[in-house]
Amino acid sequence: MKLIQSRDNAFYKSLKRLAESGRERRKTGQTLLDGVHLVEAYEAAFGTVDSLIVAESALQVGEIARFTAGRDVVVLADSLLRDLGLVDTPSGLLAIAAMPAQRPAVDYEKDAILLDGVQDPGNVGTLLRTAAAAGIRQALLAPGCASPWSPKVLRAGQGAQFALAIHEDVDLAAFMADYRGTTAVTTLEQATSLFEASWSGPLAWVFGAEGQGVRPELLATAGLRIRIPMPGAVESLNVAAAAAVCLFEMLRRRLG
Repeated sequence: MKLIQSRDNAFYKSLKRLAESGRERRKTGQTLLDGVHLVEAYEAAFGTVDSLIVAESALQVGEIARFTAGRDVVVLADSLLRDLGLVDTPSGLLAIAAMPAQRPAVDYEKDAILLDGVQDPGNVGTLLRTAAAAGIRQALLAPGCASPWSPKVLRAGQGAQFALAIHEDVDLAAFMADYRGTTAVTTLEQATSLFEASWSGPLAWVFGAEGQGVRPELLATAGLRIRIPMPGAVESLNVAAAAAVCLFEMLRRRLG
């Protein structure tokens, strides 16, 4: 067990770089996980994490103490852990983990979720989590989306990344042109109600950026244009909420 109390410590500086820099994560092939649940989910999928880091105050009691008992850990002063700025409410446990290097090839005949320029880390993580919960097994992200392996997206996804084949920087228009199922886009223009639309076979759901929505070229090629009925006093839903409505309507029909 090693206690780190100085911001000048080399190991702490490496943590700070991983926390703040997507370039550093890509260069090292590593990312940071926050919380016992996320570390457990990672280890169930990929094996032991590279390093465990524990806040000094969390070392002796509670869930973190039980989880780390008998394991090699690095202990950080609480102030240093907070200063990493990893998430808004740090759990007291971090892990350095290798990002998955091998992923299955894109499947043009299976359900998919396609993200078009979704930049908010919380939304990306929630979208991935919702897709995994609905039984989807692949996610394709266009350039400009928040990285699915950033600490904040991982925290929001709560292990969904480990259950999905995730493909980044994908040309979504090319995928949609070759897809052998139905592509569906949510929009308010020239769209059919989600609860009246008909489909069969695999679906690729496209969800767009928080402000701009799905790009016009993707709207133009979609097989289904879906509108979520909203009789209340709001005009739109958060993208993650809209995705949950659509994906679980798909699941409801299949289970029924």
